[in-house]
Amino acid sequence: MPEHLMVTPRQYGVLAFLPLASFVLLFLGAGLYYQSQGVDYAFYQLPAHIAVLPALIIAMLLHRTSMQQAVETLIRGAGQNTILTMCLIYLLAGAFSSVAVAAGGVDAVVNAGLSLVPPSLLVAGLFVIAALIAVAMGTSMGTIGALAPIAVVLAEQTGLSPVLLAGALLGGAMFGDNLSIISDTTIASTRTQGARMKDKFRENLKLALPAAAVVLFGYIWFGSVPAEINPQAFSWSAVLPYAAILVLAVAGLNVFAVLSLGIVLAALQGAFFGDYPLGNLGQDMASGFASMQEIFLLSMFIGGLGEFIKQQGGLGWLSSRLSAFFDKVKMKAERSGQLGIASLVFGTNLCVANNTVAIVISGDISRKLAENHGITPKRSASLLDIFACISQGLLPYGAQALLLAASFGLSPWQVVSASFYCMALAVVALLWLLLKPITATSPDLQN
Repeated sequence: MPEHLMVTPRQYGVLAFLPLASFVLLFLGAGLYYQSQGVDYAFYQLPAHIAVLPALIIAMLLHRTSMQQAVETLIRGAGQNTILTMCLIYLLAGAFSSVAVAAGGVDAVVNAGLSLVPPSLLVAGLFVIAALIAVAMGTSMGTIGALAPIAVVLAEQTGLSPVLLAGALLGGAMFGDNLSIISDTTIASTRTQGARMKDKFRENLKLALPAAAVVLFGYIWFGSVPAEINPQAFSWSAVLPYAAILVLAVAGLNVFAVLSLGIVLAALQGAFFGDYPLGNLGQDMASGFASMQEIFLLSMFIGGLGEFIKQQGGLGWLSSRLSAFFDKVKMKAERSGQLGIASLVFGTNLCVANNTVAIVISGDISRKLAENHGITPKRSASLLDIFACISQGLLPYGAQALLLAASFGLSPWQVVSASFYCMALAVVALLWLLLKPITATSPDLQN
């Protein structure tokens, strides 16, 4: 549409969040209702990508522009680089899962793990492996896509709670993504705050390690297998594709290359060392793509919804209110500023359901808060990354929870209910903010 024909969207402030609130209430309300009626898969009776449609309609009506301009806003939000990147990861993760299961690689890896790892360390081991891969790959989504098929079969063969395993995988992936120096969130937080990556990494480590240690202890203490394990016979050749994927991931290979190579290696292994017909590769990949349809669409719709909230003044209202509130709070300037940054990015992520986008949106305001309250760039960058991670890991309509829910056949609400690492990180980070004063110094603006 020509610029001179475009109408400025109406500004609503807090009412801009009405569409998002309607989606959450409708999705949650329908799930709780069906659950009270004893219906199986209660939270799947009203699919999330359908529940979000009324919210989009409300957002378009509130926009008070032409239909064409409203649709362009929706497309702009849905077509963001980060949204499309996630959607492509969804497709590759679905294809990898489908081909790996059909070729027998997942069963082999699970049985190899059961024969080597003590029962008490299975859940803790999954958390650690997910953390290492996410650090190397710089993406929680790619990590979940690579490990979810293994975790699903692990739950089936050991009797471990699928919810517990999904939560462990989510926590490990978020831990690694939060610390990785090649993660989008790290890049966004350091660039917007003018901090160095190594400095931000050290700041994050102070909070992430204690939270991870607590969770690991809990997994070791409570994560024992409820039944005796009897691993089935397996071929080590079927494990090789996964070993190659893990090595390449740790070496820092791009997530798209890792998942694509995983598909090829899983199929070739099944064809040459098993009875997998290569002619089925196309059908299995298509089946994997189809299994990701719901979260693919929901991610795009949520991206569009976030764009409406932004244009209708919701994020601006949230930022100004938080800034004003923490300026009036009677506590040391450093503490109020830090709480302001943490609250800003946490709340923004609830709206856009994408931690990288939330950091980018909150970056300029956070930098001003940091400068006004004597907070170093490395600390403000760390706060942005930490609290965006916490919010994303506890969000039932976030990409990570949706992918795990689709993989395990769970409700997204069940997945985030076991996101113990993000819960522990929230406690540690808040205690750090409230109890640990910082020394105000001149901002170090080195990039």
